[in-house]
Amino acid sequence: MIYTIGGIKGGSGKSTVATTLTVLLANSGRDVLFVDADDQGTATDFTHWRGETLNSTGFTAIKLSNTAVRTEVLKLKSKYDDIVIDTGGRDTASQRAAMTVADVYIVPFIPRSFDMWTLEQVSKLIEDMKLANPDLRCFAILNKTDSKGSDNNDAKEIILENGSFEYLDSPLGYRKAYANAAAQGLAVTEIKPRDPKAIAEVEQMLQQILSIK
Repeated sequence: MIYTIGGIKGGSGKSTVATTLTVLLANSGRDVLFVDADDQGTATDFTHWRGETLNSTGFTAIKLSNTAVRTEVLKLKSKYDDIVIDTGGRDTASQRAAMTVADVYIVPFIPRSFDMWTLEQVSKLIEDMKLANPDLRCFAILNKTDSKGSDNNDAKEIILENGSFEYLDSPLGYRKAYANAAAQGLAVTEIKPRDPKAIAEVEQMLQQILSIK
């Protein structure tokens, strides 16, 4: 399966979702290729930190940009069980190239800063790219959520009303554990002290993603 993690709004947690998904897939015994298609290089930094922490990443990582994302992923897809592509927080040639080869497109949204302009722009991007990849399945996930308040449900309703996305009902909370883990190149399932709530969140996310057919 090829997963592209994207969107057009910076700071929504795309790299958190991408790195976490990559590690969980790899730790479940799958052969994973992690593609950094973001100019900021967060996925590359994460992989470097992981190598320093563990002396091994557990997955293969490469950096690609622009049309090379499409051409190289097509060449490599038969060699891996899964490919995870981390794209930047803008509508870039790299993100569009990734969407042409992806089976699944996942967009994180922060409910506290949720705005219709962003949703509409991502929907337009999806509409454009489905001309090139009509089988692309698009999902939204809420990230950096609060434990209380109505923002999560309000955002979920807006996403479902939009009609461009299916909804991954596995919101990720606003927790220090994610940043602490990422700084070491780890997923929250790997750090100590353990954060049971964060672990439960990402494990639920993984199960929902793996259930996509």
